[in-house]
Amino acid sequence: MLQELSIRQFAIIEEVHLTFSQGFHVLTGETGAGKSILIDALGLVLGGRASSEFVRHGAKKAEIEALFELDHAHPVHAQLAEWGLEQEDLLLLRREIWANGKSVCRVNGKMVTLAMLRKISKYLIDIHGQHEHQFLLNREEQLKWLDHFGGEALQVARAKYQAVFAEYKKVDNELKKVQMNQQELMQRMDLLRFQNEEIKAAALTFGEEEELEQERNRLAFAEKIINNASKAYYYLYEDQRGLDCIRQSMSHLEEIVSLDPQLRPIHELVQSAFYQLEEAIHELGNYRDEIEFDPYRLNEVEERLYMIKRLQRKYGSTIAEILKYQQKVEQELEQLVHRESTEASLLKKRDRLEKELALLAEELTALRKKAARQLETRVEKELADLQMKHTVFHVAFQSGGFSAKGCDQIEFQIAPNPGEPPRSLAKVASGGELSRIMLALKCIFTDLHQVHTVIFDEIDTGVSGRAAQAIAEKIAFIAKYHQILCVTHLPQVACMADHHFYISKESDGLKTRTRVASLEREERVEELARLLGGVSLTETTHKHAEEMLRLAEEVKQTLSSGV
Repeated sequence: MLQELSIRQFAIIEEVHLTFSQGFHVLTGETGAGKSILIDALGLVLGGRASSEFVRHGAKKAEIEALFELDHAHPVHAQLAEWGLEQEDLLLLRREIWANGKSVCRVNGKMVTLAMLRKISKYLIDIHGQHEHQFLLNREEQLKWLDHFGGEALQVARAKYQAVFAEYKKVDNELKKVQMNQQELMQRMDLLRFQNEEIKAAALTFGEEEELEQERNRLAFAEKIINNASKAYYYLYEDQRGLDCIRQSMSHLEEIVSLDPQLRPIHELVQSAFYQLEEAIHELGNYRDEIEFDPYRLNEVEERLYMIKRLQRKYGSTIAEILKYQQKVEQELEQLVHRESTEASLLKKRDRLEKELALLAEELTALRKKAARQLETRVEKELADLQMKHTVFHVAFQSGGFSAKGCDQIEFQIAPNPGEPPRSLAKVASGGELSRIMLALKCIFTDLHQVHTVIFDEIDTGVSGRAAQAIAEKIAFIAKYHQILCVTHLPQVACMADHHFYISKESDGLKTRTRVASLEREERVEELARLLGGVSLTETTHKHAEEMLRLAEEVKQTLSSGV
């Protein structure tokens, strides 16, 4: 649940801090006061596209913070754990947009990428605005919604189909390579042979590059290594230094260790140090004698490393990747050399996969059609509640070729009036009808998505009267189970809210600022009267506003009781 939203230096907002609760929140105010700007700011902190134009004129940066309360089973916890981020009951998202265009994202104080921010935001808030109707008209989006509505059985069927389709495409691509024309075939084989011979001639071995780099360091710095190793040996062993001094110390301690038992552990430590140092001197002497400066060997190592780097630029970033690429080259060469038998084998395999794919596609289509009939019933029920009682909602199917999504092409259609055939939403639905259809779908899919906070940004555009009241009641019903934020111009919607924010704009002649106020009951009556009557407020509009608020409370009480 969204608990708090803080916005600073964003568009015409200097500083705003909002606190939210459970239930239905409404935002009203005059046109241009900044209602939708609040939603835009929330969209940005959830990973929306940023621009320096969002930064308030004269400010260095815009800052947006959103605080969410999460239950212990919230899916965001698993995502945070995967990223190694701290998991808490509260989740703080922060977005900074600088005037130079730079954007910084943070989750619980830790910097994250924009992609990471977007990944968790889909579990937090579902924002729906008046421009989202374009998604409703998109056939691919409609297919996604239908598949989601179909539940686990449909998801499993789609996954099975996609797994076989991926294998089918792989075989089909291999077959196309084998079936290329003779000239392309010879050119391809020449290239593969050259690559294979080049890698084979290099005789690469695993771990070779690391060993060569170590040897190059020894050879390149041989003089320095020999000089310092010799000095270390000298100070440890020669000219009565190091080892001799410790030997003499050990000898003196041996003479007195029997006189005082407390000296025994000290004597043992010195004795141990002597023998370890003696072994180190022996090893150091051998190391010094083995090191030699060999410019010819250094040149060989440098050339070998250069050759490895050259192959890495062409075939893979590591020796393991180069050798893996060689295996692929050899396999493809083998296929092309024996292309007739390979082609026959691939054709047989593709035919088998086509038959399997056809059966899976048929199963997927059957499940989709079953889901479509159920979705039609659910949507029509929701539309009836939204004063579109006689509207027929239909999911039309067309069959196409194999694709990653199956063989189905679907389209949401409606028939607003009895006796008319269903037609595409884009052709027959008005703005108000699209708003209500979208709300109907939201009522269905919000429950499926399990997203707790839903935002409606002026989805009531183009509706009025009883339809507006129906939309208000539907949103209030959803608010029983979800936290709702709604930007509206309609008093029918505003009166149904549990929490009412009023957005205003003020100017001192130099700067314009947006203000947000949480309204109490009397203030709500005043705002509802303004929404009803516009500029001229009369006693009648005030009474009407008071009556609307009273009736809305009765309706909400009825909804709460489940009647």
